[in-house]
Amino acid sequence: MSNTAAIESDQARAIVYRSRGQSHGYITRLMSPGDLGRVLKPFVFLDLFDNRGDVFPTFGLHPHSGLATLTYVAEGSVSYEDTNNATGILRAGGVEWMRAGKGVWHAGGAGEPGLTRGFQLWVALPPDLELGPSESVYQPAADIPQIGPARVLLGEHEGAKSSTAIAMSINYLAVTLKAGERWRYQPPQGHSVLWLAMGKGRVSIPEVLEHGEIIVFEPGETPVDFLALDDAEYVIGSAVPHPHDLVLGYYSVHTSAQALQIGEAQIQHIRRGLVEQGRL
Repeated sequence: MSNTAAIESDQARAIVYRSRGQSHGYITRLMSPGDLGRVLKPFVFLDLFDNRGDVFPTFGLHPHSGLATLTYVAEGSVSYEDTNNATGILRAGGVEWMRAGKGVWHAGGAGEPGLTRGFQLWVALPPDLELGPSESVYQPAADIPQIGPARVLLGEHEGAKSSTAIAMSINYLAVTLKAGERWRYQPPQGHSVLWLAMGKGRVSIPEVLEHGEIIVFEPGETPVDFLALDDAEYVIGSAVPHPHDLVLGYYSVHTSAQALQIGEAQIQHIRRGLVEQGRL
């Protein structure tokens, strides 16, 4: 099959934004709460990480509140630590789910030697969750449901459902296609927010999307058809729009200034305990 082959669609969903983000070393920032996150909320932050086989840096303990993070390891491994007393190594296909709620600290970085690649996503939480208890879940690849080429990291797709309960109408899938393979994503009812980020290879929709790009689709529920031009991997997110403001701290995202103040206070309370323990 030709590398320039494209799919045909009578109702191709328009792309309204595409970018390669900003790269700093092994990290490419594709979405931030102060820019693209305001358009794609509840999705507010996305990093693509790729150490290209070098020694991956470790990010020491740092705080979050008012949001949830999901780290997906597409290849290699990463280490993790958090103030919910979890430590370990997360390997290829695994997921770290961290609901910060009122406040939590966590760390991560170098796992086992070799190539490490994946994505870290932040999700803004609604008022009934943003000051709730923190939760951390670490799932190996075997625990992530899969339907066809799609692994369901959050939400539900074609009967395959993530075990991570978020109480929000949101889907986040990791899709792996062989060259020449086709796949269609039909967003659930009400999921007018839709985007994807390429982790490897190229796909046609029929526009050609390449490794390292983030793409935002026009609002709506029209399905999108994909044709892999090479062996390709990408993550795709859809959701009911987050109707709340984004009130930002340095590591936090809340729906109001008052909630941010409460979250920041809890972060400082945890920090004092970490200092007493000699961990900071």
